[in-house]
Amino acid sequence: MINGVINIYKPQNMSSNQAVARVKKILGIKKVGHTGTLDPLACGVLPICIGSATKISEYLINKDKAYRVKVKFGILTDTYDCEGSIIKEDLNVKLVKEEVEQALKGFIGKQSQVPPNYSALKVNGVRAYELARQGVEFELKPREINIYSIDEITFENNGCSFLVECSKGTYIRSLCKDIAEKLGTFGTMTFLERVRSGQFTKSDAMNIEDLDEEKIRENIVPIDNVLNFPKLLINNPNMIKLLRNGVFVKNPIYIGTINKGLYLLYNGDELIGICERKEDFLRVFKFLS
Repeated sequence: MINGVINIYKPQNMSSNQAVARVKKILGIKKVGHTGTLDPLACGVLPICIGSATKISEYLINKDKAYRVKVKFGILTDTYDCEGSIIKEDLNVKLVKEEVEQALKGFIGKQSQVPPNYSALKVNGVRAYELARQGVEFELKPREINIYSIDEITFENNGCSFLVECSKGTYIRSLCKDIAEKLGTFGTMTFLERVRSGQFTKSDAMNIEDLDEEKIRENIVPIDNVLNFPKLLINNPNMIKLLRNGVFVKNPIYIGTINKGLYLLYNGDELIGICERKEDFLRVFKFLS
């Protein structure tokens, strides 16, 4: 059984689920999943979890990201990207490079951001984009995000491109719209490439068109190389048996020397799972073998 994470480069016009389906077909297994949707319009880094690594996708989704972005000023679409229909237009838009750069830099830091209505977020159990397509009126709540940096800014023909590093949950389409509003006009994202997702970068990504089982096996990243938790080695058969059975181990003879926190639990060379040392017990809350 293959267990771990592969870093693939998803091309434009392919959904994240289609990328997952291709890996499933190559390996002939069902336990495959991605670590956060990358829209069909977007391209770039898409870490894919295989086997027991599907159980740790939540930790990868929460990692910081980096994107290369292009935005066109003077138009706004209903989806905030070039796949949507134009709903607002500014025919007199004239922007100065220095003003654009200043506006971009003004978005660095922690802030609230309203996600686009055409997103996969759920409203009363229904995807927001489904409601938007039906013409249903609704409002999404602002979310706290953090923009760490905006660099490599270039300006051309009432548009610009830049490299942004940001926290999880940041919608670049909304960022483009908000940047334009700060400049007194409209803005629509025309290009998006994810160049980093946590530790996975574009330079290390495999082209999905070149994937085969051999390449996956050669490039898979083991689970313990993805998670940053310290290792906890326990060779006591009785304690291992209790933990495998889901018991909250409280005996101070067993756990007295273990500090509070999260650990990768090993029995010899075998990774058992992620365990947690609380105030008065130790337990495994995610089994990986």
